[in-house]
Amino acid sequence: MFEIRELLNGCNYEVICGNDSAPVSDAVCDTRKTEEGCLFICIKGSGFDAHDAVEEVMEKGAAAVIGDNEEKLRSYEDKAKEKGVSLLLCKDSREAAAYAACARCAHPAEKLFTIGVTGTKGKSTTVTLIRSALEECGIKTGLVGTIEIYDGKASEASLNTTPDAFKLQEAFARMAENGCRAVVMEVSSQGLMMKRVAGFNFDAGIFTNLSPDHIGTNEHKDFEDYLSCKKILFSQCRKGYYNADDTYAGRITEGNKCEEIRGFGQNADISFAEQKLENEGGKLGVSFLLKDGNVSERVSFMQPGTFSIYNALAAYSGVAAALEALNAGGAESVKKIFEGFNKAWVKGRIEMLPVSDDYTMMIDYAHNAMALKSLLTTIREYEPGRVVTLFGCGGNRAKSRRYEMGEESGKLSDLTVITSDNPRNEEPMDIINDIVSGIEKTEGKYVTIPDRKEAIRYCYENAGKGDVIILAGKGHEDYQEIKGVKHHMDERELVMDILEEAGDTKALRRMEESYPGARK
Repeated sequence: MFEIRELLNGCNYEVICGNDSAPVSDAVCDTRKTEEGCLFICIKGSGFDAHDAVEEVMEKGAAAVIGDNEEKLRSYEDKAKEKGVSLLLCKDSREAAAYAACARCAHPAEKLFTIGVTGTKGKSTTVTLIRSALEECGIKTGLVGTIEIYDGKASEASLNTTPDAFKLQEAFARMAENGCRAVVMEVSSQGLMMKRVAGFNFDAGIFTNLSPDHIGTNEHKDFEDYLSCKKILFSQCRKGYYNADDTYAGRITEGNKCEEIRGFGQNADISFAEQKLENEGGKLGVSFLLKDGNVSERVSFMQPGTFSIYNALAAYSGVAAALEALNAGGAESVKKIFEGFNKAWVKGRIEMLPVSDDYTMMIDYAHNAMALKSLLTTIREYEPGRVVTLFGCGGNRAKSRRYEMGEESGKLSDLTVITSDNPRNEEPMDIINDIVSGIEKTEGKYVTIPDRKEAIRYCYENAGKGDVIILAGKGHEDYQEIKGVKHHMDERELVMDILEEAGDTKALRRMEESYPGARK
């Protein structure tokens, strides 16, 4: 049992009727989870306002109700007095929910070194790198991200980049119980806007970069709103680390409340110089001189391009902060950190498949023109034999994306293989034809192969020495959505099937060693 004020400690609220010392069994936000004696928190969503269900939850036995719509709450005051229900008004129901979520789980974030990563690009890669490096340094670490939630024992698929406050705090509690000493998580602009991470402070907050994204209905009304939500992270973290070379670095760090804030970039507190492209047996990477105070060490990171250096520096910042706080650093820290980085497997983000030493095959989530252009520009820096780009576009989405991706691939690829990707309720060939219309604005060569497996087979059978083959768009997704049904389809499995059918036992063995149990 909890006292109401115990669950809402730190939250701005007032009592309309009843009292905030009354006992409650739990806190819930979902009418379906209402139980006898609980505190019900009214949240207005995009399709349903829980303030309209107050009478319903009182009938179900709720002992207290809190919300932020004063007019609606006061309309239930007589009913609440009649039933002996405490009625409370808060400034922000989502914030109240976050505080209650922390309290009902006994504030698990206080038992962990918490690292939050925000930005437009690089979040998934950065959090995966951080966890891998901390584990390499002997720090058991949980993870919350776009792809998965790992609690120190098991993983579950994520539904949102940043889960709701209740799910998040429950995950933190499991991590602490399972012996984790740290947690790293992606913090989306939506998560910050919806107060999913309110109620606790991050030990370290990291900003990767910013560019226009997630602007539209049910997301952010404009870029200014997007930016203002991103910068919230630096109002609730003890130490802040930011990409000093990003165009919006000054605005993101403006008015920050961090005890200490440091930049990373070419001429920042944590800097890099003397970068060099690396190409080893079909794997593309970078090496550079890392400088951080008294530290000056040349390191190698086997992910391609300058943007990978920024991902590495962002991750290094968080890892170094955690090692210092947990007294786990040492003379070998930088070496161990980058050993951890190079062991990291970031699903669907420049994920290199060990198919051949003669050419490179990778999977990447690039599913819009901006991401595809960035990736292809980076790959061209390695002067490959050819750049072969395979992609499709999702159905029932903006057609402009098809034209734009087609045009970018036509400009930057030596060959584009156009295929299907989540056609949903559209005909695959209609989508493909839209992509073709974009490519035909350029002089780029292309072929159309609607069946994705056959398209990958074509790339494999026609690969030449030094080529880079990019399977773009699906990334971590393991399905193809057709007519409202998600059919299992994992590109890694497709590649293994193709290798087996071709009798390429060496490549198949390497793939099976990298993805044990992938094909059941």
